[in-house]
Amino acid sequence: MHTRTLGQGLQVSAVGLGCMGMSQSYGPNPGTRDDMIGVLRSAIEHGVDFFDTAEVYGPYVNEELVGEALEPIRDRVVIATKFGWNIQDGRSVGLDSRPEQIRRVAEASLRSLRTDVIDLFYQHRVDPDVPIEDVAGTVGELIADGKVRHFGLSEASADTIRRAHAVHPVTALQSEYSLWTRDPEAEILPVLAELGIGFVPFSPLGKGFLTGTVDTAADFAAGDIRATIPRFTAENRAANHALVAHVTELATAKGATPGQIALAWLLAQQPWIVPIPGTRRTVRIAENAGSTAVALSADEVADLSTLATRVGVSGDRYNPQQMAFVDR
Repeated sequence: MHTRTLGQGLQVSAVGLGCMGMSQSYGPNPGTRDDMIGVLRSAIEHGVDFFDTAEVYGPYVNEELVGEALEPIRDRVVIATKFGWNIQDGRSVGLDSRPEQIRRVAEASLRSLRTDVIDLFYQHRVDPDVPIEDVAGTVGELIADGKVRHFGLSEASADTIRRAHAVHPVTALQSEYSLWTRDPEAEILPVLAELGIGFVPFSPLGKGFLTGTVDTAADFAAGDIRATIPRFTAENRAANHALVAHVTELATAKGATPGQIALAWLLAQQPWIVPIPGTRRTVRIAENAGSTAVALSADEVADLSTLATRVGVSGDRYNPQQMAFVDR
């Protein structure tokens, strides 16, 4: 596993680990809490040192899980977490990025993560009621106080990124990006390149679909977020199978898995892109880490880059309620 550099000189493994699914969003967990701690620690053995969590995952319990798992190896890892939601009675009821809320979340996250500093602190979603300049300034104060090392944004527009960066340098943007979600390419990636900001794609495997392991007809288990996403209706999964079939054909030819091809394509886009696939299984940690050894030719990258346009992608990546939280 080689390292990559996000903005402001933050070095991380070329592939990170998204931890959300260990606590929510993908139905019943196949393992126990101890199993998940084992999965988290196994990532280090495969060269993964970049871990992504958030206050709202659970809420709270995912940060606690990550904190317990990584406490013995804290000096060897980079931990990213997020603020920005108004959590009431155990669920999110909207956004809240007021300065006092950011500071409160920072203190709570430090305790949950069992650490004295947050390596990368993202605004999880842009709050239209709080100027981004106030958000950037507040995180900048936390950095000056030594409680946070780097400032990040998630699902932010190009204009918001510029405004935030003018107040305090942004280290990374986290947004959805994959072979079938190409939204950032037109405006976001050029701005990040111009400003020297790293990019951390979440759902780089299309919430599992790009691995070729998602049944195109079966129902999702209770609590699986994909049941709420238009792209994952049975009809759209069947239509989108053509995209996965193409990726699978290339994977077979190269002795790789479809998921590794999807990650290798992302890694080939820019040297400052670091995907964070999530998993609850150690075997998938090894598989995802192995994507850094999959070499794609220029022709293969170009072919994959036009795949979504050629075969089409059926269904939106979020439902209307979730899309409302995306800054555009």
